[in-house]
Amino acid sequence: MTKPAKENRAMIFSAPSGSGKTTVVRHLLKKYNSLRFSISATSRAPRGREQNGREYYFLSPDEFRRYIELGKFVEYEEVYEDMFYGTLQSEVERIWSEGKVILFDIDVKGGVNLKKLYGNKALSVFIKAPSIDALRERLTKRGTEAPKAIEKRILKAQFELTFEDQFDKVIVNENLDNCLREAERITETFLSGKE
Repeated sequence: MTKPAKENRAMIFSAPSGSGKTTVVRHLLKKYNSLRFSISATSRAPRGREQNGREYYFLSPDEFRRYIELGKFVEYEEVYEDMFYGTLQSEVERIWSEGKVILFDIDVKGGVNLKKLYGNKALSVFIKAPSIDALRERLTKRGTEAPKAIEKRILKAQFELTFEDQFDKVIVNENLDNCLREAERITETFLSGKE
C-alpha cells in the first residue's frame, strides 16, 4: 500500500542521448538516501552486463503490448518501431511504499508525460549538451554505435530539444563538475520542500 499522496514525490531527469543524464542520476543516487531509482521496462535486448530487474525490466515487444493492454504502465513510449520504454505502475508503488522519492531517468517524451501526470509532486529536469556538435562528439567517443546510428540519435536529439521549455529546470552540461553541483542544488531544494 502506498503512503498518502502528499508524501509521494518524484524527480524526473530527461535528456537527449549523450547529454550526461545517466551520470547525473547515478551521482544523485549515491549522494541522497531519500532517492530511489525507478527501473524502466523496455522491449530492447540487454546490452553488455545489463540484468533484468537491475537496469531495466526486459520484455519482448509482444509482452510489452500485452502490459499496455492490461494498463500496467504509468507511461510508455514506442521510441522506435518495436522499441518500447515505459514506467510500470508496480515500480512506482514499490518506491512510494518505502517512503522514498522516485528518481526517474527517462526519455524526453516520457519526462513530459510524467510531469503532466504528477504535476507539483514532481520536479522535471532537462539536461542538455552545450551544442549539437558537442553531443555528436560525445556519442562518437562512446564508440558503441555506427555513424549512421549516431546521426539517427542526433536527429532525435534535435527534436527532443524542442521540449526543453516543458521542464521545470534546465541544466547545460558543458562541464561535468558544474553540472553535478547544479543537479545537487536543485535536488536539495526539492527534497527540502522549498521547490
